[in-house]
Amino acid sequence: MATDLVTLGETMARLENPVVGPLRHARSLDLGVAGAESNVAIGFARLGGTATWCGRVGDDEFGRLVRTTLAGEGVDVAHVVTDPAAPTALMFKERRSGQLTRVQYYRSGSAGSRLAPGDVPHDLVRAARVLHVTGITAALGADARRAVHDAVDTARAAGVPVSLDLNYRKALCTPEEAGELLRPLVARADVVFATEQEARLVAAGRDAAELATALTALGPREALVKRGALGAVAHCDGGVFDAPPHPVAVVDPVGAGDAFAAGYLAEFVLGRPVAERLATASAAGAYAVTVPGDWEGLPNRADLDLLRSADDAVDR
Repeated sequence: MATDLVTLGETMARLENPVVGPLRHARSLDLGVAGAESNVAIGFARLGGTATWCGRVGDDEFGRLVRTTLAGEGVDVAHVVTDPAAPTALMFKERRSGQLTRVQYYRSGSAGSRLAPGDVPHDLVRAARVLHVTGITAALGADARRAVHDAVDTARAAGVPVSLDLNYRKALCTPEEAGELLRPLVARADVVFATEQEARLVAAGRDAAELATALTALGPREALVKRGALGAVAHCDGGVFDAPPHPVAVVDPVGAGDAFAAGYLAEFVLGRPVAERLATASAAGAYAVTVPGDWEGLPNRADLDLLRSADDAVDR
């Protein structure tokens, strides 16, 4: 069955301290799930699209948690592989202060890191309206990298647009290694998302506008440079566009970039103009940071209208 969005990568069990402070002082941990690609799938589904996440999970309670959570959010998990030989990876989030969140991963030898080309649902990719991949999966290992390239090759051969979020993780590779991994993917993508720091791994520019323009010069039709609380800058259709931020109280910044990508792609597959894509992306990113968790604050369509039109703090 066709789906609007296909994405693949590693989703982990997420554990975080419910109160601010060092993780070692926590007497309990909140359990959930997190993964860049699955965050995008959830955000895309909440905005009315159909989404499929492909990956590997362990034959354990954490793997079952991943499956049931994504399915409960309307994401198709029919192509998820249960790997009996490897555990589901763990992600620990430490809210060290009101402004600082630290993240640690326990993913060596995990099921997700064993993603392979044989796990790619080629027919589903060919029928999709967009394929979304990230630099995280490409950095997990040789087999996972081949799986990403296989999915991209399949999409391009079928005329399916490819979306890439650079999503650099220093725990997986050095900046130099990341640049080598990412350049071939950037060259074959149609839409690229990056922070300013990530964009500089593969391109040069003095500011976000120059970086977005430099990214499109490498091959993509569209490049979006995310600037956090400052908004975003996009180079699309030969022009530069600004996406102003929404002023919100930040509770948890993790997952904002995934929310931005989900909002943009939700409008992209509908053929909306650039300004509308950016408006939805910015609103989704704003909602994501207002609650704890990587995806829990992602908006639906009604939420977007509320954020854009509300003049009061209470909606009655």
